[in-house]
Amino acid sequence: MNRRAYVVRRVFQALVSLFIIATLLFFLFRLGLPDPTAALITEGLNQEARDLIRAQFGLDLPLWRQYLLFLFNAVQGDFGFSFSYRAPVADIVWERLANTMVLMLSAIIVAYAIGVPLGAWLSWRRGTRTDTIGIFFGLMFRSAPMFWTGMIAILVFGVMLGLMPTSGMRTLPYEATGFWDKITTADFLWHLTMPALIVALYYLGSPLLIMRNTMLEVYGEDFIEMARAKGLPEHRILYHHAARNALLPVVTQLAVTIGLAAGGQVVVEVVFSWPGLGREILNAVRTSDFPLAQASFLVMAAFVITLNLLVDLLYTTLDPRVAFK
Repeated sequence: MNRRAYVVRRVFQALVSLFIIATLLFFLFRLGLPDPTAALITEGLNQEARDLIRAQFGLDLPLWRQYLLFLFNAVQGDFGFSFSYRAPVADIVWERLANTMVLMLSAIIVAYAIGVPLGAWLSWRRGTRTDTIGIFFGLMFRSAPMFWTGMIAILVFGVMLGLMPTSGMRTLPYEATGFWDKITTADFLWHLTMPALIVALYYLGSPLLIMRNTMLEVYGEDFIEMARAKGLPEHRILYHHAARNALLPVVTQLAVTIGLAAGGQVVVEVVFSWPGLGREILNAVRTSDFPLAQASFLVMAAFVITLNLLVDLLYTTLDPRVAFK
């Protein structure tokens, strides 16, 4: 199979996966919430008013028509109106998603910027006390739940020492003229530091351990022995030869890590009161705001599927030896 056929097949598979997820979300929310407008309808409303509210949100139509309208509108980026915000769902979702992406990507960049070179260095120091300590802390932070380390950080650095803000994205009151104005201020970066570091510490173990173990395998390759025979410095062999060939498994794990981080942001966003998509999903489920909940889940799924698709294509570019199957 040539590369073009492989790309077409992977894109088709991604679209089918997204279609299945959208279908499951639609029917699960309808089956789980027989009357999704219950949060809007009070006991004092008569039946005519109840029917008017249901018609306003298109819930008086047959289920199959609701399903087709949902798919048609979702393709155009129209997810309806939020019951609780009384605003277009798309505007709410994109704003919250941007907040989540800033937190998640900052944490992942820190985790991989530290974990990859540190894992390579630990492989060079294998069997030493330094190697043991590095593996211990990597596994410890990976095993500790993010909500626990987050609450400990808030207690120590926020409450006891008063060094860091404990919640939110900005110090209230504030008014941002736009998204970039909101995220490029010192106050925002100060609020971002602690939650981003908590997430980074949790995911630090993956690139660290994968890079270390892969490097140990690469050390046994013939080209490493050849580089040493040429008299190249050990640090150059480590980072310019061995590390370059050990990065492919790390790139693959990066897609998994970002997917897990995107889905696992709920805990951190709730602990730090970060106004992201994960926290919004929880609030939407609590308030039975099913248009907002299903759109949030769908956008998150589309993000993860697209990311995995891009990483698969990038993998074949980084390693042409990979067969297109």
